[in-house]
Amino acid sequence: MPSWNFLTNHGRVLLCIARDPSIRLRDIADTLDITERRAHDIVNDLADEGYLLKERDGRRNRYEIQGHLPFPDALERERAMGDVLAVLTGRRPDRST
Repeated sequence: MPSWNFLTNHGRVLLCIARDPSIRLRDIADTLDITERRAHDIVNDLADEGYLLKERDGRRNRYEIQGHLPFPDALERERAMGDVLAVLTGRRPDRST
């Protein structure tokens, strides 16, 4: 088992949400093998930075990734977050926002 990940936990949370915008924090935590509290903190970090919008949908949250925003890495700022997530999910980038 490798001792490192290609993506940070923040990137991995975004990838989970890109695959399922109504995913529960519990499911994110289980998928990434992190605590539910850590998943909550990461989602809040992403929302505070503007990369993620949270909307209440009944008893659950629904998330919307702001794919038009630049990738936060200084080496990749010319790329939009949606472009990177599209490569990782195999889906077309969402440019609606």
